[in-house]
Amino acid sequence: MKTYKPTSKSRRHMTTLPYRELLSGDSPHKPLLKKKSSQGGRNAFGRITTRHQGGGHKKRFRDVDFKYNKKNVPAKIETVEYDPFRSAFIGLALYRDGERRYVILPKEVKVGSTFLVGEDVPLTVGNRMPLGKIPVGTFVYNIELSPGAGANLVRSAGNFAEVVAHDAGYAQIKLPSTEIRKVSDLCYASIGTVGNEENNLVVIGKAGRSRWMGIRPTVRGTAMNPVDHPHGGGEGKQGRGLRRAKTAWGKPSGKGQKTRTPKKYSNVFIVTRRKVGKNRKA
Repeated sequence: MKTYKPTSKSRRHMTTLPYRELLSGDSPHKPLLKKKSSQGGRNAFGRITTRHQGGGHKKRFRDVDFKYNKKNVPAKIETVEYDPFRSAFIGLALYRDGERRYVILPKEVKVGSTFLVGEDVPLTVGNRMPLGKIPVGTFVYNIELSPGAGANLVRSAGNFAEVVAHDAGYAQIKLPSTEIRKVSDLCYASIGTVGNEENNLVVIGKAGRSRWMGIRPTVRGTAMNPVDHPHGGGEGKQGRGLRRAKTAWGKPSGKGQKTRTPKKYSNVFIVTRRKVGKNRKA
């Protein structure tokens, strides 16, 4: 991590990633860049649907490939780049047929590394194959939930899932949340761990840096009035006065409470529920 001289109170504990050492220094590949306007957490009617979003620096969207539909065509990593829309680093992959695509990079892959996608490829970091061909105990990322639909799970910096079992056409995957879930053996996954594992050690340091990232302030429920939040009200600093924590809309939140929809469609695929609260162990 990169630290700074304590020229101010906020600067004293602030840390950043040493990008000069981690990235290749190349400019983004223009054909894969898109304009993406900030919505400030608002939907098509202009109503806030995601709180605490707005402002921030302008960003250009990198078109990252999650489908990996070029099978048995070797690809070489040309660059290691920063992506403002995700915590993981991305790399520009040059396929042997001349096409270039952005992909999420695993931890050990650097400029010049190669990878291959297919059913019978070597079990090496960066390669991608069906879960049915991946042995138990292997760390994987970029996991599909439906064959050919593209990677949905385990895409953030430093994350990985573990293949813990194979049974009746399904692979059982232990996700970063500690949930164990069944995924079809026909779904593809990449071998390894997502890179930039030190991302969670970054100390923002000051409020302004959060605003640059498009994150607006969060007000505690206990600091509100009773009309605005179930935790609000009271003279001076009060406890919430409720047995269980709630959101502003009265739904359970935090403190080890179960918030999953009881009749969610994917319940049949959950082998072991995730552990929450203080008892969680990765």
